[in-house]
Amino acid sequence: MSPLHFRPAHPGDALQVAQLHADSWRTHYRGAYADTYLDGNILPEREAVWTTRLTAEAAWPVSATTLAVQDDHLLGFVHVQFNTDPHWGSLVDNLHVRTTQHRSGIGTQLLSHAAQSVLHQAASPALYLWVLEQNTPAQHFYKARGATPSGTAPVPPPGGDPTRLTDSPKCLRMTWPDATSLIIR
Repeated sequence: MSPLHFRPAHPGDALQVAQLHADSWRTHYRGAYADTYLDGNILPEREAVWTTRLTAEAAWPVSATTLAVQDDHLLGFVHVQFNTDPHWGSLVDNLHVRTTQHRSGIGTQLLSHAAQSVLHQAASPALYLWVLEQNTPAQHFYKARGATPSGTAPVPPPGGDPTRLTDSPKCLRMTWPDATSLIIR
């Protein structure tokens, strides 16, 4: 088995990223997203999103996506959008790690890569993300990495379609005023 390595994503990675994204949603977003939506064919929609995001002209320099890869298998990814909020800074819009790889350190390393990107490319060192209120394991993970809970908001419906939500789920903003604290030395 080759060592784990991290690299920037490119358009050819869209399908693998979309597959991991869909799998992660199906596992961790139940109760917030409607089962009918999660059990449906969400892969084409996710692939379209990631194809657009990973197109170099559209993505750089406003965002960066880093992949965690081992033996050509995608184990996790992080996508950060720079300068999305004047107060909170840059947004970690997605951080997903294969369920079989949870607690392996990949998520921590991906956050470190996101922080490095922010410190090199964003106007502010501040970093934040949104996590489902029901996803307490993820909240514990972020708090253990120094995040501070800083408010809640309604979960935006995927694709803007409110029928894809269950009831009125909330998400919690997790913040880091200075992404330097996330850098692994």
